[in-house]
Amino acid sequence: MSQFLLTWIITAFSLLITAYLVPGIIIKGVMVAAIAALVMGLINAVVRPILVLFTLPLTFLTLGLFLFVVNAISFSLVSYFTPGFEINSFWDALFGSIILSFVSSVLSQALEPKEV
Repeated sequence: MSQFLLTWIITAFSLLITAYLVPGIIIKGVMVAAIAALVMGLINAVVRPILVLFTLPLTFLTLGLFLFVVNAISFSLVSYFTPGFEINSFWDALFGSIILSFVSSVLSQALEPKEV
């Protein structure tokens, strides 16, 4: 349970950092970021695998680069379902999803409990 909370907090904080770095992404508060992190978890667990499966031939033809588009679509869906979270364009969603992945992975590595 503590790992879930840590991941949720890291994702919410990463969303806030991403909104600060990408001008086309607007988050209207910390609570909105926390709700968006929960919605993102649900979309990544349910919708994203279906999108990946349906776009597998296109992903194969582009040598995996189409997964960036799938991530941007998933990120846009999060903003659609979360009031107070806005993404202005597809390009903002694309750059935002890339920055979110990078920031989230850096924070996860920094805050990961060390094994003794």
